[in-house]
Amino acid sequence: MSNVTPNTTATPNIVAPTQAGTGTTEKSVVPTNGAGSEVVGHGTTTVVDSVVARVAGIAAREAHGVYDLGGGAARAIGAIRNAINATDQSQGVSVEVGETQVAVDVTIVAEYPVALQDVANGVRADVIRAVETIVGLEVTEVNVTINDVHLPSDERDEEPADARVQ
Repeated sequence: MSNVTPNTTATPNIVAPTQAGTGTTEKSVVPTNGAGSEVVGHGTTTVVDSVVARVAGIAAREAHGVYDLGGGAARAIGAIRNAINATDQSQGVSVEVGETQVAVDVTIVAEYPVALQDVANGVRADVIRAVETIVGLEVTEVNVTINDVHLPSDERDEEPADARVQ
């Protein structure tokens, strides 16, 4: 038998984000013994900027009234990616990641006739919630650029002129 008594208190983690060079944000996870003392030797977790952009992109795509992300060129490249089943979830999203905060810029195509301000507010709320919850960084701002409006008639396949007569 061992004379070690089990620790019955939960072991909280202290997260101390640090910048680890261009393009990555490193978050050191330091477990404590419940009284604030550090237990060393458990390693670090690194969250790369592209992961933050992907999380923001997924959240923005799920917002009500968003048809697509990105500008014209990004959407053209995205269509090629979609054709080969290689979607880029961060298309139309750029992030600036600091030690504890992140700023996000999102370019979207809105659905018609959804109110554009409602779409922008929904994107902003969804991105903030996702990044703060999943990544653990404070979101200082989400700038939404509405690049285009998608009309439902744009999706319909138009019949060729000679298809009218059969």
